[in-house]
Amino acid sequence: MVTGSNTNGIAAGRLDQQDYSENFDDLHPPLSQHEAMVAADRCYFCYDAPCAEACPTTIDIPLFIRQIATGNPIGSAETIFSQNILGGMCARVCPVETLCEEVCVREEAEGKPVKIGELQRYATDMAMAQGRQFFVRGPSTGKKIAVVGAGPAGLACAHRLAIYGHQVRIYDAREKSGGLNEYGIAAYKSVDNFAAREVEYVTSIGGIDIEHNKALGSDISLEGLSGEFDAVFLGIGLGATGDLGIDGEDSAGVDDAIDFIETLRQAEEYSAIPIGRKVVVIGGGMTAVDAAVQARLLGAQDVSICYRRGKGQMAASEYEQDLAASNGVTIRHWLQPGKIIAEGGKVSGIEFEYTAFDNDRLKGTGETTIIPADQVFKAIGQKLDIAKLEGSGLKTNSGRIAIDENGQTSNPKVWAGGDCAEGGDDLTVSAVAMGRDAAENINLKLATGA
Repeated sequence: MVTGSNTNGIAAGRLDQQDYSENFDDLHPPLSQHEAMVAADRCYFCYDAPCAEACPTTIDIPLFIRQIATGNPIGSAETIFSQNILGGMCARVCPVETLCEEVCVREEAEGKPVKIGELQRYATDMAMAQGRQFFVRGPSTGKKIAVVGAGPAGLACAHRLAIYGHQVRIYDAREKSGGLNEYGIAAYKSVDNFAAREVEYVTSIGGIDIEHNKALGSDISLEGLSGEFDAVFLGIGLGATGDLGIDGEDSAGVDDAIDFIETLRQAEEYSAIPIGRKVVVIGGGMTAVDAAVQARLLGAQDVSICYRRGKGQMAASEYEQDLAASNGVTIRHWLQPGKIIAEGGKVSGIEFEYTAFDNDRLKGTGETTIIPADQVFKAIGQKLDIAKLEGSGLKTNSGRIAIDENGQTSNPKVWAGGDCAEGGDDLTVSAVAMGRDAAENINLKLATGA
């Protein structure tokens, strides 16, 4: 959890309660019916729609928008959910600006794409509010599948398997289901406990049981699951943020950005969360942006994101970078951390070294600068906890579980998908696609005995 106290500039309750409510309100309020109809009317309904090609879950985007335009939002939701059962959350957190909306013909022609993400939310929210279910559990096959991880990949896999009549048991290490949708995204991107409501919607098909506080490698083993179940799907995500590997990293006030975001997501009162006056976030991805923006929303006066490469190399999209800037976050490029400066065991600043490319290789220039800070968040990427797989015999590649084109691992009874698997790209929508597709292959293998 986030560390710190008033003595090193970190304090709770920096703002009035009304400020917290306004700051953490819905980033993109839902469209009204009139707004949805106007937005849908801008779609050209392209036959060879580039937007659908850009969607990892291959939703038929022109069709679902046409259904909204013709007054059939419930049918639109069915179109969306048939490909992406977590379409509601994806409508909130997908980087549409680098996926479907980036290739929208309206974007190419006018610089203003159709509001695909907001229209998707309009349809899926309406269906969920009405309790509309579009899928029924098939006749029981007598087959049992274990899914490890109740995040996007695991939930998508479980839902598709339930449609085929298989019995699914999900094991999750946390107290709540949802994975990063519950614990790891900015609070202003998903309000009103939506992640939990979506889990309830997904599992209401039946045939899916969830056991919480069951961690792979300690409470359950892959060997045990393989012996008890007909197939196993791993959607365990990634572990903690890596270390910076610099002096002073263990100083008070140096924290993991993922832990900070989790604290925010689970907080009953934002006013109880301590934040520094001068905050530095190290990293260049969406986690860095989420941490930095929320530090500002909690009342931090000076927030900087420091990244070792240039603007164009940041993993965070240009939209996310602009969002940070519009919230008063300063993004500093070409800086790599050298050491944490501490006073009395508490962080007071960071020494950075300027960087530059030398023959396509990033190197330090030898020139340094010090940025004052009373709180530092590390957002330099997560890694797979290999210890969880100890004794499993599963092959890994580039730090993730190796899989084939169907999601099958080196163990013929085990599949994997999402961030933990080779090809995972840290996006909810990609995890959903990998979980769904793995379920299709699991069903095929169980049906044919191959």
